[in-house]
Amino acid sequence: MNDLQIKINPKVELVFNNYPDSVRDNMLSLCNLIIETAKEIDIVTHLEETLKWGEPSYLTKHGSTIRMDWKSKSPNQYAMYFQCTSRLVETFKMVFKNTLNFEGKRAIIFKIGEDIPIEALKYCIKSALIYHKVKHLPTLGI
Repeated sequence: MNDLQIKINPKVELVFNNYPDSVRDNMLSLCNLIIETAKEIDIVTHLEETLKWGEPSYLTKHGSTIRMDWKSKSPNQYAMYFQCTSRLVETFKMVFKNTLNFEGKRAIIFKIGEDIPIEALKYCIKSALIYHKVKHLPTLGI
């Protein structure tokens, strides 16, 4: 594990605190999984936690932005979002079609109350955090 420097925007904590009780722990688990995964990647030395479109977002020097959110219009699910112009979700669908649920070219969808397939999701997170280093590989190094 590397010595990861995390730049935190205090407004992100407010967003997490405003999620309903039914989803807050799920959202914090996604956040913790991103940080844990970033610590396992040698070339990721800095992680920025910020807000993009009012949603908790994570950025690295060599990566593509990862966002996450819960929306009241779909109260039984929450999601991790990726840049739709990247090959990320397209590749995740190829590799994890029987393990993860997707929405278009931009998101992995999770149902509240269901277990998250941690190992598969960590591969997805890693690919996003180092996307600019692996985007030339057929399956992004997964």
